[in-house]
Amino acid sequence: MKRILIPVDGSDAALRAVRVMVQAVIERTERPDVHLVTVQPPILSGNVTRFFTEDVIESYYQEEGEKALVSARQVLNDAGIDFHEKILVGPTAQTIIEYAEEQDCDHIVMGTRGLGAVTSMVLGSVTNKVLSLTPVPVTLVP
Repeated sequence: MKRILIPVDGSDAALRAVRVMVQAVIERTERPDVHLVTVQPPILSGNVTRFFTEDVIESYYQEEGEKALVSARQVLNDAGIDFHEKILVGPTAQTIIEYAEEQDCDHIVMGTRGLGAVTSMVLGSVTNKVLSLTPVPVTLVP
């Protein structure tokens, strides 16, 4: 069975990637194993970790992850597509690649731009890193 990873961040581009994947899946007789993930960048500031407990920081990651997943989850549920979802914490591109390898994903479908504060002229920095570092085929959705 084919395994497809869709990393999302709550952006319009990520949601378009989910919709493109849904169209491709609906046309198949055999449904792939779909993995929906969001990656929260770790909070590295000593000031934050000094004033907030690990539980509070973990709650923050979960809350932000839930916000990033909500629209994509709705699209998949509305289409009747079963999926696994995961909120991860780490360097975004590397964490996506590691998850794809751990879950033996055959394909990654992702948007070309995310919610990052700085955007590049051609591709988002996370997209660019995933493309250059993963051996897994990637479909980009503008």
